[in-house]
Order: sequence, then C-alpha cells, then structure tokens
Amino acid sequence: MNTEIKMVDPDRIDQEIIDHAGDILKKGGLVAFPTETVYGLGGDALNPDASRKIYAAKGRPSDNPLIVHIADMDHLYPIVTDVPEQAKRLAEAYWPGPLTMIFPKTDKVPLETSGGLPTVAVRMPVHPVAAALIRAEGGYIAAPSANTSGRPSPTVARHVIEDLSGRIDMIIDSGPVNIGLESTIVDFTEDIPVILRPGYINKEMLEEVLGEVKIDPGILDANANKGIRPKAPGMRYRHYAPRCDLAVVEGSREAVVATINGLTEAAHAEGKKVGVIATDETRSLYVADDIRDIGSRSDDEEIARHLFEVLRDFDTDGVEVAFSESFETPRMGMAIMNRLLKAAGHHIIRC
Repeated sequence: MNTEIKMVDPDRIDQEIIDHAGDILKKGGLVAFPTETVYGLGGDALNPDASRKIYAAKGRPSDNPLIVHIADMDHLYPIVTDVPEQAKRLAEAYWPGPLTMIFPKTDKVPLETSGGLPTVAVRMPVHPVAAALIRAEGGYIAAPSANTSGRPSPTVARHVIEDLSGRIDMIIDSGPVNIGLESTIVDFTEDIPVILRPGYINKEMLEEVLGEVKIDPGILDANANKGIRPKAPGMRYRHYAPRCDLAVVEGSREAVVATINGLTEAAHAEGKKVGVIATDETRSLYVADDIRDIGSRSDDEEIARHLFEVLRDFDTDGVEVAFSESFETPRMGMAIMNRLLKAAGHHIIRC
C-alpha cells in the first residue's frame, strides 16, 4: 500500500487535504492524525470493517477497546445510552481536551470498535486538525495511538512513518504533539467514577469537579487486572516498550545513581550498549553509552512530553539494556510512571 504523507499546519488548516482524508475514512480507509496527546490511527468508528483494519495495521489484540473521537457534544448522545450528570460536568470542564470517558454504548457502535464490550470510550480532542478531520469524516473516528502495538506511542509523524508506512492510507503531519501521553480515562459505568488510565488531567483535577474518584489498582500494579477483560486501552497488555531490556530504578537520588552505574558497568562487561533515562539534575552523574536527559524534575510536563521519544531513540541508537530513574512528580507522576512501568514490563529495581 502506498501511504500518502501530507503536511497540515494546525494554525492554517488546508481544508482540501482534510476533506480528502475524510473521504478516505468514509470509504473505510485509515488515516493517522495528530491530537494534543499523541498521534492517533483513525478509522470510521461506526464501520466494523474499519475497526478490524485498525487492529490488523497495529497488530493489536481485538479485545483491546478503541476510543471513539468526536468533535461536537451533540454526537455523544447517539452512541451512548446514559450520560450521568457528573460526566456532563466533567465534559463542561475538560472537553475538548485530553479526557476520555466510558459509558454504556448503543447498538450504533459496533462490537468491533468496543472490543466486544457493552461500553464505549469517548473523547473530544482539542487539536484543531483532529477536530477538523472528525467533522470531515462525519463525526465518529475510532483512533488508538498510531504505532505498532506494544511500541512507544508516536509524538511526531516520523514515529508513525517508522511503524505504519505501507500499512495505512494516509499520515497527516502537523508537527510534535503538546502533551506526549495519552488521555486520562474515567469510567462512568460504576457507582463512583474510576480512573482507568492516568493522564494530563490528574486525580486532583477530577476531584474538583466530581468529588470522590477511585483509582483502578492496575494503574501501577502489574497483577491487579490479570484475567479481567480490559475496559479501556492499556489496561492489560504490555505497552510503550522499546526493543531493549528496560528497568526502572527506585530509591534515593544517591542510591539510584550508584545502582544504575553499577548495573551499567556489569552490562558493559558483557559487551552490551547501555542507555539511561536521567534528568537535568542527574545527567552528568552517569557513565552509560546513551544518556538521555528527559527534562527537569521541576517540570513534569516536559518529562511526559519527552518520554516516548526517548524510548524510541534507544531503539534507533541500538541500545540493548536501559535503566530509568523513577518519577514521583506531583502533577503527572502517576501518568508518567504508569507508562514507564508498562514499557519496562513492571521490572523495578529498588535500592
């Protein structure tokens, strides 16, 4: 398949390109496009064949639900059976934006899109190119991240090209994304709203609108959801993983640096190339081959924005073993650690 690659400036949208991409989607094709979180792989959410194509292009398990992207609040009600008042308040606060909500679905949403579940995950992205494409398509785009299943999510179009060129019809390149981690997912099918995936909109922000909010135990515990059918993307399968062996090292700053340097020396003795994910504050303290400064601990949004890019850079550089500091930062620490632990297969070294 020949994959078209089109540049679209988010500040000066080329409607002709967007309409062409919308036509591809209407005909059952696949288009990768930018959102404020990561690049998404879009297909017609109401077309079961398009959802099957998404799973096939990504190599994604078919019981891992897709998120339906909408651009207008009026489009929510035809695809869900109930919208609680709490969800309406949350939509008023954070839609459009990096928030996904789960509701009971109507028959309008095929089971192929919902991963076989009676629920549907819905999001309204704020990125202008995403919103324009959704409207050009007709209102409903199913879109997981535009990467090969299990790989780090794409934050620039180059990542999408690496993984999916030749497998999909079009890639829209609008430059780097703003956030770099996927949306927060909140389940409204329980008595009390439950965070199924942490993101930019954190627990404290949700509580300001909703009051009590629960956290799914599987967010940071590898064993919590074993045997349970995933209700949202990223709940069960290994995600975001580089090709190298990755471990997260936890402890005091001094202990972490000493442990990583010791592990690096041991790996070097075996002839392996070693990568380290460090921060502005610690980069100069390491002795590895490929030391990546992910940002300052005082700016966890910067850390989040660079995480997936660093993991992909390790692959490009041929890193065989990698170690990362842990990031218990106040604003997005849970979201960062959720992605990092999944990338490492929950391999944690405590020191």
